[in-house]
Amino acid sequence: MIELYESQRAMRNMRKAAMQRGVVAILDVGSSKIACLVLRFDGTERIGDDGVGSLAGQSGFRVIGAATTRSRGVRFGEIAAMGETERAIRTAVQAAQKMAGIRVDHVIVSFAGAEPRSYGLAGQVEVENTMVSEQDVARVLSACDVPDFGSGREVLHAQPVNFALDHRSGLNDPRGQIGQSLATDMHMLTVNAQAIQNIAHCVKRCDLELAGLASSAYASGISALVEDEQELGSACIDMGGGTTGVSIFMKKHMIYADAVQMGGNHVTSDISMGLQIPMAMAERIKTFYGGVVATGMDDREMIEISGDTGDWHHDRRQVSRAELIGIMRPRVEEILEEVRTCLDAAGFDHMPSQQIVLTGAASQIPGLDGLASRILGSQVRLGRPMRVHGLPQAATGPGFASAVGMCLFAAHPQDEWWDFEIPVDKYPARSLKRAVKWFRDNW
Repeated sequence: MIELYESQRAMRNMRKAAMQRGVVAILDVGSSKIACLVLRFDGTERIGDDGVGSLAGQSGFRVIGAATTRSRGVRFGEIAAMGETERAIRTAVQAAQKMAGIRVDHVIVSFAGAEPRSYGLAGQVEVENTMVSEQDVARVLSACDVPDFGSGREVLHAQPVNFALDHRSGLNDPRGQIGQSLATDMHMLTVNAQAIQNIAHCVKRCDLELAGLASSAYASGISALVEDEQELGSACIDMGGGTTGVSIFMKKHMIYADAVQMGGNHVTSDISMGLQIPMAMAERIKTFYGGVVATGMDDREMIEISGDTGDWHHDRRQVSRAELIGIMRPRVEEILEEVRTCLDAAGFDHMPSQQIVLTGAASQIPGLDGLASRILGSQVRLGRPMRVHGLPQAATGPGFASAVGMCLFAAHPQDEWWDFEIPVDKYPARSLKRAVKWFRDNW
């Protein structure tokens, strides 16, 4: 289990270097937009403290620059055209740097898609000196049995979600407590290795240093779920352009993540094909007139469609809003049915609280919460990211949930709370060599 932390450790050193300079950038690489936020750390809180608790601690950083640009070369959350994505990232980063008035060298990146898979691991060791030390915690984490998750996969997150000391379970922080046997349950998330390698390579081509990676589904959950929801058990559905991320939180830890390869762009594409209009116009009509619940008024509400094909009758048409809803609703239902399948696979029905929070830009379709509560069968609310210091008003909508979540992740990286420095003599030599292979291959 030790080797899982090696690439994170290498990136953590880069992030610490960025913290010493006081500035780091957040990059949210999505299918419809690329967002960049520049954070300034004021040093009021020592980065890397052993504090265990909610990620909502906001002291320590402030957003000083923000920019978005239309995403290019990204499909289903993964890079499809390297050159186009590189130009889009450069555009977003340069605009954010200009607003911040400072140059940024290190970025922490979030991305969707990449076929995430969740695993539950368990490990157990005997406590050496009756009192649990950091060394014991490090040993029990490294004792977890890692499943064979196949070739071509990389570990993105590995987080302990529970500690048990002798017969007492549900411990957040076992250090300093007295007992004989220490056990842990860990959630591990693996993703397609090529997706990570492509992002690492793209960031390198932009003359930036990669100082961290995280799943968009995880980042959206920590910014859109309130503290009680993270504690009692809730699901966050992040409806983006190309993918819909699903994450489930319990006891303030993510315990499951998945992604559906459909999003708002598919709804736009359906409108484009159904009404035979360009994608840009379909996006505009979806934004201004879209919905999923038809009423008696919608037959009489007409939408003007103008075009430039040269055919006057084709260019000057009207469609009713009811017709538009008839095109949008089946695709939205299909996305929600796929989300329902993910939640069923995770055993969401057995959670004590079954709150579902919808976020992401595509969650703003009118009537979506009502349709979602019928299909998902739970309490559903629309979530916006929590406010962070200095965030511009334009970046406070649901579409920025993962970007804001990455700000919280940058200040309090949950994966590394428990990543204590294990002495070199504790490393198995073979795993140490395998450990840094991914990082060396990609740097």
